[in-house]
Amino acid sequence: MTSDIPRRPLLAVKQVIPPARAGAVPRERLHRQLRLAETRLTAVVAPAGWGKTSLLSGWAADPEEKRRIAWVSLDESDDEPVRFWSYVLTALHNAGDAISTGPLKALDAADVSPVDLALPRLLNELAASEVAHVLVLDDYHLLTDPRIHEAVEYLVSYLPASLRIVIATRTDPPLPIARLRARGDLTELRAAQLRFSPDEAAALVSAVSGHDLDKTTATAMWERTEGWAAGLQLAALALRADPAKAHADDRHLLDYFAAEVLPGLEPRHRDLLVRAAPLERLSGPLCDAALQVTGSAQVLADLVRADLFVAALDDEQQWYRCHHLLREVLAHEATTDPREVLGHAAAWFTDQDRIDDAVRHLLRADRDNDAAELMLRNAETWFFPRGAAATYLQFGEQLPRRAVNPALAFSLAYTAALCGDQERVNHWLDACEAGDAHNTAVPGWHSFRSAVLCVRAGFGMPDAQAALSVAMVQQALDEETEAGTAGHPTTRAALGAMLARDGRFDEAATLLLDLWSSPTHRKAWPPSLMLQGAGTLTISLAEAGRGEDCDRVLREARPLADAVERDGRETSTPGLAPLRIAQARRSYQKADMEAAAVLLRRAVTLAELHPRPTVLFLGLLYLADAELALGDRPAARAALARAREVVDEEPVSAYAARRLEQAETRLGRAGTRTAARSGVLAEELTDRELSILRALQGPATQREIGAALFLSINTVKAYNKSLYRKLGVASRHDAVAAARDLGLI
Repeated sequence: MTSDIPRRPLLAVKQVIPPARAGAVPRERLHRQLRLAETRLTAVVAPAGWGKTSLLSGWAADPEEKRRIAWVSLDESDDEPVRFWSYVLTALHNAGDAISTGPLKALDAADVSPVDLALPRLLNELAASEVAHVLVLDDYHLLTDPRIHEAVEYLVSYLPASLRIVIATRTDPPLPIARLRARGDLTELRAAQLRFSPDEAAALVSAVSGHDLDKTTATAMWERTEGWAAGLQLAALALRADPAKAHADDRHLLDYFAAEVLPGLEPRHRDLLVRAAPLERLSGPLCDAALQVTGSAQVLADLVRADLFVAALDDEQQWYRCHHLLREVLAHEATTDPREVLGHAAAWFTDQDRIDDAVRHLLRADRDNDAAELMLRNAETWFFPRGAAATYLQFGEQLPRRAVNPALAFSLAYTAALCGDQERVNHWLDACEAGDAHNTAVPGWHSFRSAVLCVRAGFGMPDAQAALSVAMVQQALDEETEAGTAGHPTTRAALGAMLARDGRFDEAATLLLDLWSSPTHRKAWPPSLMLQGAGTLTISLAEAGRGEDCDRVLREARPLADAVERDGRETSTPGLAPLRIAQARRSYQKADMEAAAVLLRRAVTLAELHPRPTVLFLGLLYLADAELALGDRPAARAALARAREVVDEEPVSAYAARRLEQAETRLGRAGTRTAARSGVLAEELTDRELSILRALQGPATQREIGAALFLSINTVKAYNKSLYRKLGVASRHDAVAAARDLGLI
């Protein structure tokens, strides 16, 4: 079984090194500095118009640069972790055969942060590769999502020698710049270094204007612009139009552009530049549709040849951009409403099946209701199958409250569940209940209220409130079936899952086995839901002591589970971990301890990727039993220590806490607090790991530590994994003890 789910289309042009502009001046002194930079990070930081992109594209195309260049041109639409990393990982993969598609596929895992899976896979592949790469992130200042910056910092922290990162930005990126500088891990190019020398300025102006400058004129022009690339370009255009302007003392070059250069353009050139100003990227077909004209491709090509601030973004000259410094100036010249242009562009993107770009343009056009309608209509058929749930949720947050009806609010709540964002699940469900939902219908549900209750119980409640979740789903089932109808097919499955979460395994097993045995119900489930149901059912059967039934379900579900692993989709299928945990438990119950331990070690790793702590807790508990049966008491103690950490850090159900107390009593509570340590730190801790290690001494949870350090819980967990590995421990308690032994804290 292979996945035929289409991925969200990526703009290939954003991963292409921009071609050199006409009249570009070689900047060998800067190219050499970039080539020789061995630091983890190179930051090219300067205001708009200082030639950052031109410099980097010239260096990347320089034959002297032997490393493989992965380039990503960023824009505002990339300000979301999954989309951002999709571009980065695709660019790295396309740069050569050293990086596989594995890290990119890992982004498909629902509820899993990139730092939990995709980035560790990328780092492992880079560490195993001897091929040198450079990742260029252009216009990084457009990104504001702290999760992206956290993940980039994580990547930089553990960067192997086979990858170096170059960031071009207008302002210092929110990364540990001072720490990297102090450690010698940062190369910096700022406005002072990017400033054109008098000779470079003369060469640029001569190439663009078509006039050879005498030394006095060239020096005056350099002094007037202070070596600013955009200013030199504008001055050269002025000179090309009127040689008498060479000595004009006009410091307001942008005003000069609007007053002198723009009116002198051919009408069709001027019309396209002005009217297309609202569009970030340009193509012939897009401009034809957005401006309601024909022949835009030829006009764009003419503007590029004339070097009139339109640059081709690819060698085929399919996509272009206007210099961002001038778009605002051009927009002031427009006589038509830019929202009309954005609306036509949205329609074009819809026809091209680029629904996310269509919604984005509708939002910019202030057509909130149209954006909301397009989102809702395409949620199940476009956004979710393409792994764009996070983008969908981001769009929902941008909409004004008046544009979000109860049906869309419910869709956003479900989307937040896919993203593992419990807080936003409840936020949008609250919006459902606050709105006028009397006539709201959700496909497949007889009662809108029962749909809300079911999603809140399944995704909006912590495991510690499992008993309340059971009551809520039971109420949903009662309302769904009160008219004598069968109700939504997932309601009973949800009730079974909540019963299992509450430790009522016998009841859960009876209900779920009845559903599993019904061909009508099972055929209605998609493969992912079928596997998830099988996982919950088999754990319930194993816990309820119904071994034969458990074995039968495992046999029936095994082909699907094996296919998921064979296709490399195990990390994006949450149901696989509980199924393998149940399979391992049955091996243990049949006295095959070795098979049980092998399965559980793998299953626990999978369970760590998903947000439900009770499944992970059970896996660790079973692993402790298997390791103890094999005679490895230290491994058993380490597993129980990790289980204790799960219980202390995450809200688990009451039965889970009781089971842990029993296991610790059986093995010896004191023993579970001791893990083997070498007494020697084999690998130096990073500054971030040290700051987290110091915080681990106190009573704060990982979530509270993250809040204090301005990190997400997922990022803290990712750093903790590395910290534990370096210290040779399995739990927080042991990490603190080891650090004290080594004099680190």
